Amino acid sequence: MSQDPKLQPRYSGIPTFMRTPYAPDLAGIDIALVGVPFDGGVTNRTGARHGPREVRNQSSLMRTINQATGIAPFDLVNVGDAGDAVPESPFELLAAHASIEAFFDRIQEAGVMPIAAGGDHSITLPILRALAKDGPVALVHFDAHCDTGDFYLGSRFHHGSPFKVAAEEGLIDPKKTIQIGIRGGVTDRDIWKFSYESGMRVIHIEEFYQLGLDAVIDEIQQVVGDSPVYVTFDVDGLDPVYAPGTGTPEIGGFTTFEAQQMIRSLSTLNIIGADVVEVSPPFDPSGLTALTGATIMFELLCVCAQSLQQRRGEAAPAD
Repeated sequence: MSQDPKLQPRYSGIPTFMRTPYAPDLAGIDIALVGVPFDGGVTNRTGARHGPREVRNQSSLMRTINQATGIAPFDLVNVGDAGDAVPESPFELLAAHASIEAFFDRIQEAGVMPIAAGGDHSITLPILRALAKDGPVALVHFDAHCDTGDFYLGSRFHHGSPFKVAAEEGLIDPKKTIQIGIRGGVTDRDIWKFSYESGMRVIHIEEFYQLGLDAVIDEIQQVVGDSPVYVTFDVDGLDPVYAPGTGTPEIGGFTTFEAQQMIRSLSTLNIIGADVVEVSPPFDPSGLTALTGATIMFELLCVCAQSLQQRRGEAAPAD
């Protein structure tokens, strides 16, 4: 029997993301898969802190080759499970974010690309603080919500505001930010006004279907260009028939197939990192949402591996 954990029976072994080696020291790793079990930024239904563990479990169903694209990410780069970015003070939001930032600082300093599984969407802010220290990056954001709100119940650091804060801190370039899948009711007509006023490209779900998938993919390329880009995928961007286990489900979203097509189109971009957030297992005992999260994470791994390989190819000296 093969000694490669990825080729062992899926029901065996210690669960890591996609059965990759556990590599908390990052030695020899090109892409680190990271859990961020924190949901202290949730405004209503908690549970996303349990997301990374269930995504790890369901990720044993991932295989080694993407049949649709032919990409075998584990052949292109060295991938490891770097463990969890566990906040030292999970009940203190700002301290928790500082702990998460410090964890990703170490990954950044090691020259490793992170792909994270959350956790609520507030975790993307400290990740960006670690990855975008040298200047603002572009952002591809899949979500039902713009997450550019402001103060809520006395705090501006919650899962409905990370991208307003990130823009104000100079971590992302609003004019190179695209937000896809926005929908649902609101209690304030101007809740997402920052997205529009700062120049973000917002594609509501109605426009998504009016434009069509190919046009949306073209729009992503035009907005981002060749800028370094971070990709963030909130599972509530999907219709809840595909991801019922999330804190703020909104009916009428895009499909898992459409999500896969959009992610696969990112392979030519200059990706610096990615995440999948808001998987909340307590709201989905079937495990479907965690499986969906794991599959999206695999799709992100494929394009991140391609992006990293392309950069290395460009940097390699000519023969």
